[in-house]
Amino acid sequence: MAKEIEISMLPELAFDDASINRAVQEQVGKTEFSSYRIIRRSIDARHRQVRFILKLFIYQKGEEIPPLFVPIEYSRVSNPKGIVVIVGAGPAGLFAALKCIELGFKPIVLERGKDVRQRRRDLAAIHKEHLVNPDSNYCFGEGGAGTYSDGKLYTRSTKRGDVGAVLETLVQFGASPEILIEAHPHIGTNKLPSIIAAIRSQIIDSGGEVYFNTRVTDIQLRGNEIEFLLTSDGHKFKGDSYLFATGHSARDIYELMESKRIEIEFKPFALGVRAEHPQCIIDRQQYHCEVRPEILPPAAYSLVHQVNNRGVYSFCMCPGGIIAPCATAQDEIVTNGWSPSKRNNPWANSGIVVPVLWEDLKKYHQHGALAGMRFQADVEHMAWLAGGKTQAAPAQRLIDFVDNKASQDLPDCSYQPGIVPVSLNQVLPPFISAHLKEGFKAFGKKMKGYYTNDAVLVAPESRTSSPVRMPRDKESLRHIRIKNLYPVGEGAGYAGGIVSAAIDGQKVVSMIATQLD
Repeated sequence: MAKEIEISMLPELAFDDASINRAVQEQVGKTEFSSYRIIRRSIDARHRQVRFILKLFIYQKGEEIPPLFVPIEYSRVSNPKGIVVIVGAGPAGLFAALKCIELGFKPIVLERGKDVRQRRRDLAAIHKEHLVNPDSNYCFGEGGAGTYSDGKLYTRSTKRGDVGAVLETLVQFGASPEILIEAHPHIGTNKLPSIIAAIRSQIIDSGGEVYFNTRVTDIQLRGNEIEFLLTSDGHKFKGDSYLFATGHSARDIYELMESKRIEIEFKPFALGVRAEHPQCIIDRQQYHCEVRPEILPPAAYSLVHQVNNRGVYSFCMCPGGIIAPCATAQDEIVTNGWSPSKRNNPWANSGIVVPVLWEDLKKYHQHGALAGMRFQADVEHMAWLAGGKTQAAPAQRLIDFVDNKASQDLPDCSYQPGIVPVSLNQVLPPFISAHLKEGFKAFGKKMKGYYTNDAVLVAPESRTSSPVRMPRDKESLRHIRIKNLYPVGEGAGYAGGIVSAAIDGQKVVSMIATQLD
């Protein structure tokens, strides 16, 4: 039977088979094993000498080594047990569709945006021409926001479902097997599109349907059930169940649900800025060296500080990354971050954000469940005005922001539409600015070199999560009133990233199967 052990290795030895073999022999003896498999690799940078911690299964001579994982065989759904209409082709929607096929249901996926190949042209138009297609951008299109949000696969949602199964599915469709062992797995925005396209091909090959440029414009109700969905091209789509996996930016869907008196509710979210540093600053601090050895990946960080009983914290940290223009309308600025698979850009960026609570939105309470969404939209519109009514984003050097000092110039920045020197006090609500300033000062004490004017703040980071929740019953996972509607993933307020959204999509389909069988 395989035995689990843990060994600590110098970085230059941690990827060398002979060195790992010697380290295992020193711990368990030559006669105790004949082979090993790494099951987890993590970096320990707590001490001056950075090391890799490897968890391994070791196998005795003659012991059968099981396969890394067993791929799922997706049969063609020729006589489906039922039809599930899925709104949104992000991680929640796509993994829900795969689970439908696995359990014998036919998925029909409706995506308002374009497929990944055509979507790239619209992204290029944002960068070069400052033109935002409201249906095809960094948030909308095949793969959803997850396709262009770095591909980070780390999640704390282990209690929600099988994280390993999600990672194995991604490997089955083209991701590196390394994501199965890395403590903080990452695919890279450059590699995600081909994986997403492979998943779509499997859905279609198995008898499912996928429609692009197909935005839901109306929900036809009959009593407390959906009768059909009407889309922008005039088609009606009918199913036994309807999954809304619309993503955190589908404001028109929230407005449609409110107009149909389908219950939605305000959900706290977070808002702030993207902070971008030269990657070398982060490397020096985290790895305790002047120049990062090539064997080590660009360093990341995670920071949090309590200001007046409210956390200021880092969000979606992207080592070797890029700040991306993620607006979904022409008259707004939205920033997010991503990294390529090699994380080889010279900058490190992270959202630094502050929670937005119901009590912060007194001016917006008249909007009810949409209060947070209206507040979010107003901040994004203010940023667009401050930046000159283009996709150039308002920005300020870090210390200048804290000291309420105008930045006369700005450092080089990865945000391709460009940045404009603006006092961020003109863009951010006062309570957000005040909390950020205290947070940045505290971060400077926690991480040497972090508090510097070589860092630039780009505003706003406003789409951290959905400002609206579609309430669902805890037992059945149905919407609390519409009995064949199943809210899913980030847009419904039940996930916060690729893996947790995928888990939620799978979990809801499994529940549907128990109800329709």
